[in-house]
Amino acid sequence: MQQISKKKFFLSLAGILVMFLLVLFDQATKYLAVRHLKNQPPISVIPDVFELYYLENHGAAFGILQGQKYLFVVLTVITLTALIYLYIRIPKEKHYFYMHLLLILLIPGAFGNFIDRCVNDYVIDFFYFKLIHFPVFNMADIYVSTATVFLIILFCFYYNEEDIDFILKQFLFWKKN
Repeated sequence: MQQISKKKFFLSLAGILVMFLLVLFDQATKYLAVRHLKNQPPISVIPDVFELYYLENHGAAFGILQGQKYLFVVLTVITLTALIYLYIRIPKEKHYFYMHLLLILLIPGAFGNFIDRCVNDYVIDFFYFKLIHFPVFNMADIYVSTATVFLIILFCFYYNEEDIDFILKQFLFWKKN
């Protein structure tokens, strides 16, 4: 078994701490949304552009698959397990630093909405771009969306095919002949 240096151990620990803080921030903003926005008219932050608008989302992104809580719970458990496993397995090397950062965003994003689904049977959303009628979203959604966009950019412009193969080998124990 590979030994991990103290520096790499503390970097991993710092990543876990940041994940924990991001989940806390997500849950704190949702608590504030329930406390100050539920059963209240929307609060206009920028008139006709952006408002705080309380919504209980019983579906997934953009409100699809309404009322499929158990499907989302199972998929989230599988996704979180895979993301955590990948976070542990990705080498603690400078080249994979960005991958670690993206996982540090993806994991709390998935976990934040997972908490809502388990506790409330719905996800609490409250940010609304009224100008473009963008779906209402929350901090966890911001984490996941931001990480996904940057992940696509990384795979298109930073990581090459060998890096992707290496990641797959770490994750899937897959060996290319």
